Amino acid sequence: MNLKSGLFQSDKNQDRIHYEDAAAKSFLTNMLLEHLPKLLFKPIVIICIGTDRSTGDCLGPLIGTSIKKELAHFHVYGTLKDPVHAVNLEQTIQYIKEKHRNPFIIAIDACLGRLKSVGYMEIAKGSIKPGAGVNKDLPAVGDMHITGIVNISGYMEFLVLQNTRLHLVMSMSDIISKSIIEAEKIYLEKRISVRKNWLTNHDTAIN
Repeated sequence: MNLKSGLFQSDKNQDRIHYEDAAAKSFLTNMLLEHLPKLLFKPIVIICIGTDRSTGDCLGPLIGTSIKKELAHFHVYGTLKDPVHAVNLEQTIQYIKEKHRNPFIIAIDACLGRLKSVGYMEIAKGSIKPGAGVNKDLPAVGDMHITGIVNISGYMEFLVLQNTRLHLVMSMSDIISKSIIEAEKIYLEKRISVRKNWLTNHDTAIN
C-alpha cells in the first residue's frame, strides 16, 4: 500500500483512468505496451504487492493470482497464496535479482489518495514506495508501476484499508489482470515477428 502525494498532477510519464470507464482495459493494455522495454529478450517480472489480510490492500495479490495461471512469458510474484508484503518484500526483490538477469520489473500495488481520485488506476514509469500509505519504510521497487486508488488517505489508514469496498478492489483487479494478459499476448507476437524477420534477413544475407 503506497500513498499518492500531489496525486495525478500533470506528468507526461503517467496516465490514469477510472475503473468504470468502458475503455479502461484497452487503455491500460496500450500503456503497458508503450512502457515495456524495446529489448524483447529482457525478462519481464511482475511483483504484485499486498496482503489478503486487508480488503484494501489485497489488490496486488488478487491480480497476481489471476495472471499467474494465464501468463506464458512474464514472471509473477505475489498471489493470495504466496503474497509479497512488508515482511518479505526485500527478500523477494533480492531473489528476483538472483534468478532473473537484469529484469524489467512491473510493480503493482493498491494506494490511498484524495477522495475524488478513488477508483482511478494509474500506470507510470519508475518505482513505487510500498508501505508509505501506512508509514512503513520499505525499498522502492519497479521500472514501471500500476496502482489502484482504493480509498482516501490522511487519517487512520489501517482502519480505512479494512473498510474498503471489496467490489472496487475486485473490479480494478479484473481490469488490470485482463490488460496484462492481453499486453503479454501482443508483446510475444511482436517478439516472434521480430525474430522471424531477423531470421529471414539473415538467410537472405547468407544466400
